[in-house]
Amino acid sequence: MMNMVTTKRIPATHRLMQLLFLLLLLLNIYPIVWIILNSFRTDKELNVHPFRLPEQLLWSNYSKAWETANLGLYFFNSLVISVAAVLVTLVIGALAAFFLSRFEFKAKSFVFGLFVLGMLIPIHATLVPLFIEMKQLHLLNTRFTLLFPYVAFNLPLVIYLLVSFMNPFPKDLEEAAIMDGSGVMTIFGKVIFPMLRPALVTAFILTFLNNWNELSFALVLINEDELKTLPLGLANLSGQHANNYTLQMAAVTIVLIPTILFYVLLQKHLTEGMTSGAVKG
Repeated sequence: MMNMVTTKRIPATHRLMQLLFLLLLLLNIYPIVWIILNSFRTDKELNVHPFRLPEQLLWSNYSKAWETANLGLYFFNSLVISVAAVLVTLVIGALAAFFLSRFEFKAKSFVFGLFVLGMLIPIHATLVPLFIEMKQLHLLNTRFTLLFPYVAFNLPLVIYLLVSFMNPFPKDLEEAAIMDGSGVMTIFGKVIFPMLRPALVTAFILTFLNNWNELSFALVLINEDELKTLPLGLANLSGQHANNYTLQMAAVTIVLIPTILFYVLLQKHLTEGMTSGAVKG
């Protein structure tokens, strides 16, 4: 008796969605590929044939961009402030989410709504009052200048993600821990926190990328060259070498590659944290 092999037909709407997503993917990838390819050209070659493959790979653009834009110092500054802000945000956000998710009190919905509302506040609307406040507190042009706004503006997103992830956790876990004599912080550290790992990784990725690419706060609050971050370094380079496009593209590529690698290595955890929200037993 012959085995009949049946193939599941893909609906036309699904094929249309796949084509649409493929088109969006190409539209997003093309500018990145174009920048990377042109970063190996000379300015003359770029002006004459901007859409051809480079005749030769001009690696000197990268070394010149690294030295001219002082990217080594700016890379270090961005890494330090981004990691520090992410760690502080995750610690505060995890504790706040634990309180909002596992405890019942009258103003619970109101407090959670305030954090959600914080996600809707535009950054540019806070630049002037934040500058005045930082100036009065004598925190301008210090290592801690960007830490406060980075934590404050990423905290609502982190709390929202962690509360949504934590809500489906069964109460039986905490009740069993209480019966064993565990306190609140012990329950958080040994029971809840380990289960938050996928959501914490997701929050880490999103907040780190936000801090790494942030320009507005750094532009307003930082003037000292030794404290500037990578986006400020790129802005300075585009101002000093406005007509040297290949040099600018090389600098952009240097900054872009760590971001892409960071996302590619952790995309599995990002997907897991965004899609899973319940405990499987």
